Amino acid sequence: MNKKRVTELVRELLKEFGEDPNREGLRKTPDRVASVYELLTEGYHIDPDGIMKHARFLAEANNMIILKDIEVYSLCEHHMLPFFGKCHIGYIPKKQVIGVSKLARIVDCYARRLQIQERLTSQIARAILDSIDAEGVGVVMECRHLCMMMRGVEKQNSIMTTSSVLGSFRTSARTRQEFLSLIPSR
Repeated sequence: MNKKRVTELVRELLKEFGEDPNREGLRKTPDRVASVYELLTEGYHIDPDGIMKHARFLAEANNMIILKDIEVYSLCEHHMLPFFGKCHIGYIPKKQVIGVSKLARIVDCYARRLQIQERLTSQIARAILDSIDAEGVGVVMECRHLCMMMRGVEKQNSIMTTSSVLGSFRTSARTRQEFLSLIPSR
């Protein structure tokens, strides 16, 4: 990202709003906004395979592994407004497990891009499945969307839930049900 260019674009946007970007409260705003967008879109510059590359460990585990309540913050690609919530990941390994912190990092890698929740959920599941050739993977996301809360229908209490189930989580109703029962919805 060309931070200098984004800073200037934000300065111009403030003028279009009818603001004076040189007034005291706004003097540093264009640079701060550029820094925020640099952080919120850093996922474009992170290689998901690189995250998983050094996080795979041989293990004699064929049981379900679940990491719940991973905080998610992303930007809706339609309005560039935030959506946020929780991501729950479950997988059954064959011969390798993933370092637990890397599960959260893979969520951030894809969340820090302009997104729709449906695609984000699928990208996370596919990255985990492909990384360790897991027997199965399940990902559930529960998010609030500011584009629904602040504009349009203005529904403050709505929560969108998406899921992606691959491998044995898709083919076995028992496996899928076990996963879903261990991550009760709020």
